[in-house]
Amino acid sequence: MPGGEALSPKRASAAPACPHSPGSPRPGYRLPQPSHPNFAYPTRSFFARPLLLLPYHHTARPVHTIEPHYNWIDQYSASEDPRSPLFEAENSLETFTNTIYGYYIHPQWDSLESDTLFLKILFVDYDEGIGIIELIGEWNDAIENDIMHLKRNIIDVMVHEGIRKFILVGENVFNFHGSDDSYYEEWFEDVEDGWIAGLNFAEHVIREMRQYNVDSYINFGGQLDELPWRTYPPRKLFKAVDKLITHRLG
Repeated sequence: MPGGEALSPKRASAAPACPHSPGSPRPGYRLPQPSHPNFAYPTRSFFARPLLLLPYHHTARPVHTIEPHYNWIDQYSASEDPRSPLFEAENSLETFTNTIYGYYIHPQWDSLESDTLFLKILFVDYDEGIGIIELIGEWNDAIENDIMHLKRNIIDVMVHEGIRKFILVGENVFNFHGSDDSYYEEWFEDVEDGWIAGLNFAEHVIREMRQYNVDSYINFGGQLDELPWRTYPPRKLFKAVDKLITHRLG
């Protein structure tokens, strides 16, 4: 994995508690201030084992410190949206629960019933028919059938509720393993006059996706990898992406 350590197949044991004093995993890594006011990082004892590192803004970061984008939470929360597939989903502020290959990830990420890929629905506007989803982990269609889990557990519900334009933020997707493209084709047909756009996916991930024809259904690359998306309000981000996609489609 680029910028990271070898993955251990050993699964994590009982979830460690997260007391209110940040630890330092190793010299040279500084834990950022968590966005959520009630979340604190675990103590040093948690870091006795090696850490899974992900390339993040060109700097490798321990995966458990990477939070979903939190600046839009006052505008939308999937767990409070009765039309969302993640309505009433609970995220712990005290313990790490979910893992990727035995390495804990930040507890604010939500499950799509995959062992390797997690997500956060950052924003939905039903009137505009738009949804923004941030992803983290390994996208593995070959073994985990991640696209099936994503499509059936998340996307189908959103499409049923009228979402036709999807933005997938993929900067924390560290690998892709493909299979056939039938679920992508189905998703593409579901959105009719809409589109699916991938923002900030790593170059090697896009390359692997193109080998499996995923780019026939999801728009990648070019200016979509240059948008400083965190600086945008969600509707303004949608308008910027919509303009780029419209230009591509002529």
